[in-house]
Amino acid sequence: MATVLQAPRGGRAKDETKSSNVKTGGGTLKNNLVNGIITSKAHLSSLLTDEERKQLFFRMLQAREFDLAMIRAYKQGRAFGGVYSQIGNEASSVGSAFALAADDAYFPMHRNVGGHFTRGQELRTMLMNFLARDGSMMRGTDGTGHYADVSKKVFGNVSHLGSMIPVAAGYVMAAKMRGENTVAMTYIGDGGAQTGEFHEGINLAAVQRLPLVLIIENNQYAYSSPNSVEFACERLSDRALGYGCTGATIDGTDVELVYETCKNAVEAARKTGVPAIIESVTMRMRGHAEHDDFSYVPGTMIDEWQQRDPVDRYTQVMISRHLYTAEEIESLRKSLSEDMNAAIDEVVALPFPAPEEGRKLVFVD
Repeated sequence: MATVLQAPRGGRAKDETKSSNVKTGGGTLKNNLVNGIITSKAHLSSLLTDEERKQLFFRMLQAREFDLAMIRAYKQGRAFGGVYSQIGNEASSVGSAFALAADDAYFPMHRNVGGHFTRGQELRTMLMNFLARDGSMMRGTDGTGHYADVSKKVFGNVSHLGSMIPVAAGYVMAAKMRGENTVAMTYIGDGGAQTGEFHEGINLAAVQRLPLVLIIENNQYAYSSPNSVEFACERLSDRALGYGCTGATIDGTDVELVYETCKNAVEAARKTGVPAIIESVTMRMRGHAEHDDFSYVPGTMIDEWQQRDPVDRYTQVMISRHLYTAEEIESLRKSLSEDMNAAIDEVVALPFPAPEEGRKLVFVD
C-alpha cells in the first residue's frame, strides 16, 4: 500500500518513509528512480471489486488500441500534426482518473487518452478532435486532446503544459466559493514540473487550501532531455514538503497501486483542502510524438521498461484472478482494434473545416 506524506497545515510534513525508498505493492524497495526499475509483484487494492478491475483493464486496453490505431493512421498519412502516444502510461492515466467522482474536474495532458475514456468520452468524439474534422468540439481548428467537454468535466490540455496547473487551481477555487465539494485533478510531466507555473500553481493551492491533486508523470524524458538534466532532487514528490502538501512517489506501471494512492489523495483533499503531489514513475515507450525516432534512449533502458509494460502486467492479474482467459483477452483486443480502425475510417471521411473557422472565437466583437 502506498504511503502518503502527511502535511498538516501550519506544521512540518511528516515523512512516513525514508527519502531513498519508494513504496510499491510489494513493499518498500530501495531504488534509483531515475535510472532503475522498481521490481515488485502487482498490488491488489482492497478498495476495488473484481468488476471494477475489469473496468480498469478495459480502459487500459482501449487506450492502448487507440494509440496503436492512431500510429497506424499517422504512418498511412491520414493523421496530421502531432500523434502523442501514451504507451507505457496507461496505468497512470486510467488508474488516476478512475479515482475521481463524477462531479470532480479532470485536466488531462496529451498522454492521458485512457483518462478521457475513463471519464466516459466517446471514441468518435475523441477521433474528431484528434483528426481535426469539421464538427468536432474544437471545430477542426486543432488536434489531439485540446478540447473541453463541460458535461463530463474534462478540460483538455493546452500546449503550454505548466499553465494547466493554475487553471485547475482556479477552477477548484471557484467551486469552493460556490460551496461545492469538488476535487480537481491535473497532470504534468517530469519536464513540465520544472516550469514556473508548476510552483506558482501548487503554492497557491496549498496556501488557499484547494483540493487539487497533481500527478507528475515521470516518464524519464522531457522530449529528449533525461531526468539527470532536468532536476537534482531524488523524488519529485519531495517538493510536497516545501509547499505544505501531501505527497507520494509510486510505481506508475501498477494500475491498482495508482488507483488506491490517487483515491486516498482525492478523498483526503476533499476532506481537508490540502492538495497532493503524486509522482507516478513510468516510461514513455515511444518518442515525444510519432515524428520523433526515439534514438536518444538507450536500447537497454527500453528493454528493461518493456518488462514492466502496464497492460501486460494487468493482463496477468486478470488471468490469475480468473476474470478473463488469455483467449478472451485476445478476442477483446481484436474487437477493440477493429472498432478503432472502423471509427478512424469513418472520421477520416468527414470534411475538414472551412478556412474561415480559424478566425472564429479568436476576438471579441
